[in-house]
Amino acid sequence: MPAHIPPQSQDHQPGIEALLNPPAEHIRPGYRGSSKLAGRKALISGGDSGIGRSAALHFAREGADVAILYLEEHDDAQETIRLIEAEGRKGLAIAGDVALSSVCDDAVRQTVKAFGGLDTLVNNAGIQYVSDDLTKISDAEWQRHMDTNINGYFYLTRAALPHLGRGSAIINTSSINAFAGNKELVAYTTTKGAEMGFTRALALQLVEKGIRVNAVAPGPVWTPLQPASWGPVSPKAVADLGKNTPMGRCGDPCELGPAYVYLASEDASYVTGQTIHVNGGMIING
Repeated sequence: MPAHIPPQSQDHQPGIEALLNPPAEHIRPGYRGSSKLAGRKALISGGDSGIGRSAALHFAREGADVAILYLEEHDDAQETIRLIEAEGRKGLAIAGDVALSSVCDDAVRQTVKAFGGLDTLVNNAGIQYVSDDLTKISDAEWQRHMDTNINGYFYLTRAALPHLGRGSAIINTSSINAFAGNKELVAYTTTKGAEMGFTRALALQLVEKGIRVNAVAPGPVWTPLQPASWGPVSPKAVADLGKNTPMGRCGDPCELGPAYVYLASEDASYVTGQTIHVNGGMIING
């Protein structure tokens, strides 16, 4: 888990992994792969850092080839690819904005061409801007939340579906805020609630095709998005991240990755339309 987190800020979203103080841990050295995802071909949005990088590294250690779609953090993306390839798997980094359907279409095309197919999709890329006053949220800021956090999930899933078959898995990263709400993240929380509706409805639509659709709802996790979103408002809020959870701390990305492995693997063959809550002990119904 993260050591003491000092106050800090980053000046743009979604943030840079290399600037985190202390560094995040994305996969524990003692995590032993057991070929749960051997031969799988995955595409993860927001896979350059944070939870997305953790999912990518856990997938690779379990035997999957992994493509990541990221916005502009080229150094972070290349480090993720280096770590995937260190696991003996193929990695592919694709730069682009998930808010554009053409980018999502192209990311799927590149993944299928590089790996020979696609059977696992993780919708994870997201942004959040802090505001404690709804009247101060601009049209552009509201729309940016929608374009990235929900439209991006739709575009990427629509592009991927023709390539997914029986046994495939779609995993959406939601948030505890979809269930508990957050008065300072109204726009973000709205998109996370929409993602849950998307997850449940799509699970019902695809169940007869043997494609499972589930979600992971993290609590506070030590990722670049935290200092990039909370930092400009209050660097101290970054230092206090997770202190309100029963465990009294934020999570490390390495504590999220195994949830994605489970939902992608045959271990979850009877699980669809569901949400795994990884949130430090906060009790959430749903």
